[in-house]
Amino acid sequence: MAKKRKQFCEYGPLCYEIALFKECKKKDLKDFFGGKRFAKKKDKENYKYIWKGDCKILLRKLLGVDMELQKGKAVNLKLAGEKIDGVVINPGEEFSLWNLVGRPTAKKGYKEGLFISNSKTGKGIGGGLCQMGNLIHWLVLHTPLETTEIHHHSDALFPDEKRRVPFGTGVSICYKALDYRFKNTTPYPVQIRVWQDDTMLYGEIRSNTPLDKKYKIVEEDSHYAKDDEGIFYRNSKVFREIYDKSSKELIDRELILSNHSKVMYDYEYIPKDQIRE
Repeated sequence: MAKKRKQFCEYGPLCYEIALFKECKKKDLKDFFGGKRFAKKKDKENYKYIWKGDCKILLRKLLGVDMELQKGKAVNLKLAGEKIDGVVINPGEEFSLWNLVGRPTAKKGYKEGLFISNSKTGKGIGGGLCQMGNLIHWLVLHTPLETTEIHHHSDALFPDEKRRVPFGTGVSICYKALDYRFKNTTPYPVQIRVWQDDTMLYGEIRSNTPLDKKYKIVEEDSHYAKDDEGIFYRNSKVFREIYDKSSKELIDRELILSNHSKVMYDYEYIPKDQIRE
């Protein structure tokens, strides 16, 4: 078998920096010529109505992951949260996580955290910021706001211990190539608030106009199954249901995700009652 050729960025730190600079500029030019308008203004006075609020556990125990990386992640989320908290997305504007946060570096105070690349876990400066993307995307799914850029992890990397949201609804981010973005397609300005304490990361999407609809995310047909080579996959379908708040009538139901993800952890951790032949 022929040896896989190295990419330019793999020839050392300098080559990596050159490759990263090139990719960032390519994306910036694409945004400029695409006429993108990104949200920058902030307001720390809470908008009146909470469209959606939620929270995530900061120090979650993950199979084979050093808890020190989780503590580093908490620091990273605090620094990133300070850049995001209070941002106002006006009608027609887009929220871009990386445009607000910037590049996470040690000089800015970022620590080593869990890093996922090519379906493998590792550690890196600024690791763990995917959790910020996860939280904001979960909030957006419960509003009429429109996701404009999202990247998912393709594999099932950890067991489902204490999972509170449907599988696959998380996001993958990597400065600056993989961003998380959404557009305000409503006539009303919306505001994001994010903060944390010692145990939880909190977030809200707010507006001065109330929502007249309610959004619900449901996962169905969740199971594990083996292929012909004996490899397990995590399967499910995720739907978004939209209800009229006054009548509570279901007015729309859409498939937003169809999961078929390779299980990357020890099969002993797969719940036996969820295995399907």
